[in-house]
Amino acid sequence: MTFTMPDEWRRLRADTPGAAHVVHFNNAGAALMPGPVIGAMQEYLQLEAEIGGYEAARARSAEIVEIYRDVAATIGAKAENLALTANATDSYARALSSIPFKAGDVIVAAWSEYASNQIQLLSLAKRFGVRVVRAPATSAGQTDIDALEEIIKRDRPKLVVAVHINTSSGIIDDVAGIGALCRLHDVFYMVDGCQSLGQMPIRVADIGCDFFSATARKFLRGPRGAGLLYVSDRILSEGLEPLFPDLRGAQLQNEKEYRPAAGAQRFEDWEFSYIVLAGFGAAAKYANNIGLDRIEKRLADVNDSLRSALRGLNGWRVLDEGVGASPIIPIFAEGKDGAAIRDALAKWGVNTTFIEQDWAPMDPRLGEAGWAIRLSPHYYTSPSDIDLLLQGLRDAL
Repeated sequence: MTFTMPDEWRRLRADTPGAAHVVHFNNAGAALMPGPVIGAMQEYLQLEAEIGGYEAARARSAEIVEIYRDVAATIGAKAENLALTANATDSYARALSSIPFKAGDVIVAAWSEYASNQIQLLSLAKRFGVRVVRAPATSAGQTDIDALEEIIKRDRPKLVVAVHINTSSGIIDDVAGIGALCRLHDVFYMVDGCQSLGQMPIRVADIGCDFFSATARKFLRGPRGAGLLYVSDRILSEGLEPLFPDLRGAQLQNEKEYRPAAGAQRFEDWEFSYIVLAGFGAAAKYANNIGLDRIEKRLADVNDSLRSALRGLNGWRVLDEGVGASPIIPIFAEGKDGAAIRDALAKWGVNTTFIEQDWAPMDPRLGEAGWAIRLSPHYYTSPSDIDLLLQGLRDAL
């Protein structure tokens, strides 16, 4: 292979304890955490054990403020527009609950909407009579912008939702193009950025979204159990708030009145795992110090090399060849048992994800195949990792 690993990326790999134990192609699920993230969480846990949970939060109040700044920087936002949550699905639900839907309102969703998000949309439709309309895709898998504009003109939706990078096919959508349409037609706009956070520079102002949700555990390399929700100035100025705020998101004025918090904090709960929050902040700082633009370039090199190798692998087919294919790569082998292949790869020490059709029932590529092995490398992926993966895939057939 011509794929190489320059010294800088070797050092970052050496900073990843898990890389000594497994070959990790499951970064779109949960990446291997680097040493500083692990250390930040261990240190905070020790502090809580020594002085108590409330006391530790007070003692680290200045560092907690810095966590908001570091996480906000990964999406080009201000700290006051950032809410930190338990996970991305939690963020998505809080955002949805803040919009005053009524019977007959329309939500337009891309075909690539993540299954958990789609379930929430259907639940809204079931309970409140909201209508969910599907935006078609181009042959390359991105949202058809022209068709979307016709839907917006015809149905006058209250909300458009999109996924920055699809979890099953890895297609990078034109979220900025969708955002421009939503601004033009004065429609609320929400983006699921779970698979793009930590993989590339993100500027929510350029996307033009009102909400942006994501998780810490994927390409940002943070811990499980942490999410973010960006809330635009427009949302805050219009007074939108989640359906169930608590005493962090609002202040009780008297027996009958409360006042929402001024910024995106109104979307947060009082109870945090500050241990996890410390890891989230450390992961954001780690990525910012490397440079998200440089991470994007390195991932493009890894992606190109792995895809090239997979194209030459007999018996396997890459399902997502098209415009904007990210380093989330679904592969398929005719007549084989995908779960058994995942398990066989695990015996080689290779981590992958087995995707069944109910993960993404609207995905035409996955629908055709019925299942896929999802491969998701990272910048710490080495040439020997790819070699071992290819050897395992050959052996699995």
